[in-house]
Amino acid sequence: MKKIILGVSVLLSFSTLVAQTEYPTNKEGSEYKFEKIVHLDATPVQSQGNTGTCWSFSTLSFFESELKRIGKGDTELSEMWISRFAYLGKADKHIRTGGNTNFDEGGAFTDIPWVIKKYGIVPGSVYDGLNYGTTRHSHSVMSEVLKGAVKGVLKGMNGMRGSDNLSDSWITALEGILDAYLGEVPSNVEAFEFEVDGKKFTPKSYRDHLGLNMDDYVSITSFSNHPFYSKCQLAIADNWTWGYSYNVTMDDLWNTAVNALENGYTFAWGADVSEDYFNYRAGLAIVPADKSLIFVSGANNKNFSDGGSDKKASCFEQPGEEEVITQDLRQKGYDGKQTTDDHGMHAVGLYKDQNGTKYLLIKNSWGTSNDCDGYFYASETFFKYKTINIFLHKDGVAKSIKKKLAL
Repeated sequence: MKKIILGVSVLLSFSTLVAQTEYPTNKEGSEYKFEKIVHLDATPVQSQGNTGTCWSFSTLSFFESELKRIGKGDTELSEMWISRFAYLGKADKHIRTGGNTNFDEGGAFTDIPWVIKKYGIVPGSVYDGLNYGTTRHSHSVMSEVLKGAVKGVLKGMNGMRGSDNLSDSWITALEGILDAYLGEVPSNVEAFEFEVDGKKFTPKSYRDHLGLNMDDYVSITSFSNHPFYSKCQLAIADNWTWGYSYNVTMDDLWNTAVNALENGYTFAWGADVSEDYFNYRAGLAIVPADKSLIFVSGANNKNFSDGGSDKKASCFEQPGEEEVITQDLRQKGYDGKQTTDDHGMHAVGLYKDQNGTKYLLIKNSWGTSNDCDGYFYASETFFKYKTINIFLHKDGVAKSIKKKLAL
């Protein structure tokens, strides 16, 4: 209960700052002045700690806003429930492909519907995933233990004779590791019972109680190595479910983002955050025309789970000219591995600065460590250049684009 009360106070302080201030800014002393166009409800900012689970935090934050949108009120869902069962799914795929798929902490937005359909969902208060005795998430050891176990299974398979059969005991072994680090869950999740507001649920009955239809949610991307207005599979290592995205032009990707927000729909946002002009500490993600003046000290961590390197430049203090982004330039960054699948976040608002440049208001999962209490502003230019995909309710997509995609 203390955790929930603290979170609400953080949310209210930020909502007061941004939604009620006439011209909020990105950080103390900045000359940026942002004017609200749309500001939608979100649950309190969380911290993913020292983990690579941004994909779970961002997508569940998005679903929590969806629950608000459909009148279900404030609900905190368990990120570690998702992480646990995604690990089991990743392990199964990794072993079936002889070790030729990714098995690590990372994931994709489509992991969450995969888990919820198969295993249901529980509140965060029911399964906090902190069985290793700390108050902060840290998966570095658990991840290595799991990878070691899966590596052992693959090695054992390679040594089997033709008449041998692989026992499924390895699944029980992995479940034991996850039980030790995250908390015990029966192999049959229907035996996992809990109460919410005096009512008894299982993970699947709670999923049904929430009323979210996982088939209503779609991933949308924009890369010219696939035909536009068709379905494609993003060729990124974390797409272990081999989930599909709908491919549109860069401009229609931005138009979809704007249309969703203006019609009351937030969305999960996957993007490259390793560039020097992504500056969470300064509350800004922009693409300045002159990047040579950015001074960088320190480094990003491998999980992109904190503010990372420190960047200083006048472009983070006052609005200036940004680079012109084209579909070809966007594609070149993706093809050349400059634009990479780094981080999942949650877009909850649309703002513009004093020059008329539009920005998304982004809820992050690195705690409330910057001047925007864990949020930041991402410019239209940055979005067009560095977005991998967005994940949203299909009704947030404009009718004209839905028709092209046969949604």
